[in-house]
Amino acid sequence: MNSLNKVMLIGNLTRDPEVRQTPKGATVAEFGLATNRTYTTEAGEKQEEATFVDVVLWNRQAETAGEFLQKGRQVYVEGRLQLDSWQDKESGKMRQKLRVVGERMQFADAPPRGEDAGRSQRRGREPAMA
Repeated sequence: MNSLNKVMLIGNLTRDPEVRQTPKGATVAEFGLATNRTYTTEAGEKQEEATFVDVVLWNRQAETAGEFLQKGRQVYVEGRLQLDSWQDKESGKMRQKLRVVGERMQFADAPPRGEDAGRSQRRGREPAMA
């Protein structure tokens, strides 16, 4: 039987991307993404709930995220789910974290303007898609 592991999200960054290099030289960027869902309760009240997702990007995607993304920017991420497991050093308990490994990233809003433009304006023209 076939299986499918595919995620598509549009949301806002909850923090600036944290970019680093692996010992083998690959670039990795990690950031949080908030997605919102609006719904109406049985009583007719509109409610909104946020879901927070950790995202990791690799190589050129990671470089682009580090250069052009910042907290608050809206982005489209397409990728797959990955479950990481590790043993907590302090408690010795096993921990797990589900996150999205982004395989495609696209800016979903206009680049920031003015004094608070941040990195994207200092580095030049923003690419349409990464």
